[in-house]
Amino acid sequence: MFKIDLSKERLSQEEIKTLEEMWRRCARRIILSTTLAGCGHPGGSLSSLHMLILLYALIEHDPKNPRFPERDRVVISHGHISPGVYSVLCEYGYFPEEPFLMEFRRAGSAFGGHVEQSVPGVEWTTGNLGQGLSAACGMARALKLKEIPRRVFCVMGDGEQQKGQVIEARRFAVKFGLNNLCALIDYNRLQIGGRIYRVMPQDIAHEIKATFWNVIEANGHDFNDLYQALRRFGTGEVLCPEKPTAILAQTTMGKGISFMEDDEKWHGMALPPDLAKKALEELGFDASEVDVLLEKRKSYEISFPVFPHEPEPVEVEVGEPILYGPEVKTDCRSAYGKALASLAELNNKTGEPPKVLGVSCDLEGSVKMTAFRKISPLAFHEVGIQEHHAATVAGVLSKEGFLTFFSTFGVFAVDETINQHRLNVLNETALKIVATHCGLDVGEDGPTHQCVDYLGLLLNLIGLEIYFPADPNQTDRIIRYVAKSKGNVFVGMGRSKLPVILNEAGEPFFGKDYVFTPGKADLLRQGEEGTIIAFGSVMPQVLSAWEKLKSEGVSVSVLNMASLRPLDEKAILNAAEQGPIMVVEDHVVETGLGSLVAKTLAKHGQSAKLCLKGVTRYGTSGKPADLYREQGLDADSIVKDMKELLA
Repeated sequence: MFKIDLSKERLSQEEIKTLEEMWRRCARRIILSTTLAGCGHPGGSLSSLHMLILLYALIEHDPKNPRFPERDRVVISHGHISPGVYSVLCEYGYFPEEPFLMEFRRAGSAFGGHVEQSVPGVEWTTGNLGQGLSAACGMARALKLKEIPRRVFCVMGDGEQQKGQVIEARRFAVKFGLNNLCALIDYNRLQIGGRIYRVMPQDIAHEIKATFWNVIEANGHDFNDLYQALRRFGTGEVLCPEKPTAILAQTTMGKGISFMEDDEKWHGMALPPDLAKKALEELGFDASEVDVLLEKRKSYEISFPVFPHEPEPVEVEVGEPILYGPEVKTDCRSAYGKALASLAELNNKTGEPPKVLGVSCDLEGSVKMTAFRKISPLAFHEVGIQEHHAATVAGVLSKEGFLTFFSTFGVFAVDETINQHRLNVLNETALKIVATHCGLDVGEDGPTHQCVDYLGLLLNLIGLEIYFPADPNQTDRIIRYVAKSKGNVFVGMGRSKLPVILNEAGEPFFGKDYVFTPGKADLLRQGEEGTIIAFGSVMPQVLSAWEKLKSEGVSVSVLNMASLRPLDEKAILNAAEQGPIMVVEDHVVETGLGSLVAKTLAKHGQSAKLCLKGVTRYGTSGKPADLYREQGLDADSIVKDMKELLA
């Protein structure tokens, strides 16, 4: 494998010649892969190509063992340059050329249209611009926490510098001293809409300097000039060695193919076969291979195996659960905070890298992370009011061998950052999102902060587990369960203090013998005529309604559905066999638990009278009890509607 030693001041003529030959072979692959697929992004791939080829000659990496812990990392933020990235990885021996050319952009192939971790050598699945630098920050922070002296390189487009999340990432990198991070910006001055300064004016160099990064400008098509820039970063010969570095590489869209150069048309358009032949001739290759490979691709079967990219494992002790007695009235977020603090005490040992991390956004006290921070300050990440960046960083850290909790209010943890969580899920992270202040229960903060639509969003994230505890005891058990869970998990909770849920003997229902089981509903009360299914902050209202119904001789069951995914469909079907079902939830009716119950019944061909009670309009500012009364979620309304349902 071709390797260049950073200790030398300049590249030798022999090294430059080797790099130029590598460039020529990779440029051919870029043209062929996109033309054979009939689509793709050749323009930016060619403008970034010199950077990519040189970078892999300088970094510590191993094509035979792509995920070894002591490697340097390369994050491709502008993921559409996959033809260039795959061409370079192929050049360095990560995989053979044929499957790349034959399978690129085909259904079922590892070689996706935007870079994906299914291809060996790709560190992060990207595509939505502006998130790659956040991912690189997460990796650089992980290396710092593990005390591994390696570096992270983030290759970016110039157009994506318009994204606000990029600036969030820059600030984070400075705050956390990520001098092991280098951004390489492909400054070709073109994006889909044309010249970048016409689409959205900005002074990229000065903006980066304003966030206190080192900035080096270089000719992005001169291997020696690029080498000098990368060497300065690698040896710490920059203005502020304790800060991250950005290399602004002056490039040309479509570099190396005369009729493609400096034309935005080729940003996302493949050359037709006739122009592909012309391009290959310019590069010095046989143009006839276009027709040969087009014919071969027609019958070529997808065969290249998808590269595994599960999160690094982390083993933690979960400790003994905290038991809240009948006399206690506290909020679920405080129970979460205590459980999190106990996880830190058990697992974050002095003198060792922490195992449990916390990430929040200027809401440490409100989400009850203060005790965690005091116990383990190195493990706590105050990211500021930068939720998009925080969500991505937290996702990356969860994949790097850390149990990572990301906590903020529901509207910020879900509504604000759903796209970031979507990419986390696509990257197979293992993030624990714990969102407080969900629902009308937020109360006086009003409708902008009353997150009443999270299920409708989260259920779109394939594989994400969703839990919503009913009281502090169940909160404690769920947090300790998710600490051992291997995947992405959402745990929601309200703001208000709640009474401990008791069984009919007056003891904590979620007592010392209770074990939280995903996909299993809790039968809080047994009845005969019908069932109320609910979860979370409305449970005190539901249990109060049950008492009133009982006093009037009406016998109904109460089912607590704390596990919303996986869902206890059997419990729902059993409830339907018993009689009418009422669903009560502090959530929008159309996309909440009620819709899940209705779908379950329809899917299994089961019929039951249904009454769906939830949020039907945005709330106002007021006490939660008053807001519940306005929307018919108070005990008296539940009693009235249940009696009508049973009539």
